[in-house]
Amino acid sequence: MSGKYIKLNDPIYDYLQNHLHPGPDDVLRDLIVETGKLGEISRMQISPDQGTLFTMLVKISGAKEIVEVGTFTGYSSVCLARGLPAGGRMVCFDRSGEWTSVARRAWERAGLTGRIELVLGDATDTLPKRLETLRPDIVFIDADKLNYGRYFEWLLPRMPSGGLVLFDNMLWSGRVADLTDKDDHTQYIRDLNLRLSRDPRVESMVLSIGDGVHVCRKL
Repeated sequence: MSGKYIKLNDPIYDYLQNHLHPGPDDVLRDLIVETGKLGEISRMQISPDQGTLFTMLVKISGAKEIVEVGTFTGYSSVCLARGLPAGGRMVCFDRSGEWTSVARRAWERAGLTGRIELVLGDATDTLPKRLETLRPDIVFIDADKLNYGRYFEWLLPRMPSGGLVLFDNMLWSGRVADLTDKDDHTQYIRDLNLRLSRDPRVESMVLSIGDGVHVCRKL
């Protein structure tokens, strides 16, 4: 079957970014600049089009509770929390006090501190201890790649039918399609994409946005 798609290049990508509504405001633009000062690690920040999509998904789904595993400097959490209705809440799990200190400042500037709770520590330890208190409508997983499956299995049973699980970096810079690439992370993400596409508990697809977002909807 011949593919129906547009090959991205810089002009097309810039065109897409210039037609986001809403696009990044002062809080998000400043967050991009501050995160960029961290150097190569700043690549972990999600893209502006992902952020706009995430806010829309929260609003469309009517989500009232969000769990994020992997917060970094806070761009995704700002976008997700902004979609919540009054009384909604978000719980973020991250191991870095340094990176999340940047996130905290962004939350305060965005007026979101009352909606977001931060749990510091290794999520493989902190998340299981909080499961009984969580009932997320949306989960965003963007942490240590080799534990993506564990976070999914822990959180999916806590979610209602129609709940969304979003995984970041699921194209892994395109390496998942290179079957000669046997790197542990590449192989793990490749296998997880396959498992999710065959999981009878969800319907799912991988979006070619950012570094690839696998979207799962619980049946």
